[in-house]
Amino acid sequence: MAPLVVGVPTEVKDSENRVAITPDGVRELSQRGISILIQAGAGEQSSIADDEFVRAGATIVPTAGETWARAELVCKVKEPQPEELAVMRPGLVLFTYLHLAAYPDVAKGLLAQQVAGVAYETVQLDNLALPLLAPMSEVAGRLATQVGAYYLQKENGGRGVLLGGAPGVRPARVVVVGAGNVGWNAAWIAAGMEAEVLLLDKNLDRLRWVDQIHRGRIMTIASNRGSVERSVADADLVIGAVLVPGGRAPIVITEEMIRTMKRGAVIVDVAIDQGGCVEGIRETTHTDPVYERHGVVHYAVGNIPGAVPNTSTYALTNATLPYLIELAERGLAEACRRDAALALGVNTLDGEITHPVVAEALGASYRPLEELLA
Repeated sequence: MAPLVVGVPTEVKDSENRVAITPDGVRELSQRGISILIQAGAGEQSSIADDEFVRAGATIVPTAGETWARAELVCKVKEPQPEELAVMRPGLVLFTYLHLAAYPDVAKGLLAQQVAGVAYETVQLDNLALPLLAPMSEVAGRLATQVGAYYLQKENGGRGVLLGGAPGVRPARVVVVGAGNVGWNAAWIAAGMEAEVLLLDKNLDRLRWVDQIHRGRIMTIASNRGSVERSVADADLVIGAVLVPGGRAPIVITEEMIRTMKRGAVIVDVAIDQGGCVEGIRETTHTDPVYERHGVVHYAVGNIPGAVPNTSTYALTNATLPYLIELAERGLAEACRRDAALALGVNTLDGEITHPVVAEALGASYRPLEELLA
């Protein structure tokens, strides 16, 4: 079969500055005979000019409408917005972060349009690693600490606490709930800024691994209701970093816990794109990132890595490119038959939900991908 035509539109989500591919990524596709269409200006906010894409072999398309219409495989960064769902069509392959558990209206749109939705966040290896979620989790985790430090400043609504303290003054206490890629990176940066860091997780083997690397510099604590309550009550900064692949994040920080926190403390919920792990929290944007509740500053931006789009775009393309090549060269069906990890990324196909965890989170029926590809 001829390779699928790949289209990369400009992201339209609020303050989403990333683009789904780099010039090096375009060059890899072009060398394989894969045509790639990029909407004019798609890379500008990531400091990548149209000319760089053209030199690598891309065709610049003037409008979003034309990009979507001509592409057979659309590669994006974030879940499609309403205006993008409106221009989709049956048989289109969409490769992006979907987070359908948190965005049921997106799921409805993909099902109605019979789009093949391949989600970065559910592509999963045999060892349970999430290779396309990992790079943005690393960026989001590192930024979460940076953001928290900023909002702890008094003029930004916080307690007026310096993360690393000062000689003779206790540093800030940073509590990170979840020791996956997001949580570990957040804790690592906080420790590097000389904060007092507590990292909580249910997985004791993961905590042992962190302890071996950081040798006590990060305090590891087994996560349960009691330990979370005590840790949150004395925290200056709480970072929620709990993940259920494909599913809705569980609530681990309750309203009751928030009421016990210090006035001017900060919560950063990195799990907000999966519904959030803080009870009652609502998603915010880069243009309006925080609000106060119970005297605590809440930060819940759903696309944290979009704040550093140049770094994020390159990190994301490094991970997604091999899978994008598979999809473009072989088509969805053959690529999924050859690659079990990629097959787990398929969330919707032919008007059906094909991932069991996503279906459960949405309270919807599920149909195995194998049946639809047979």
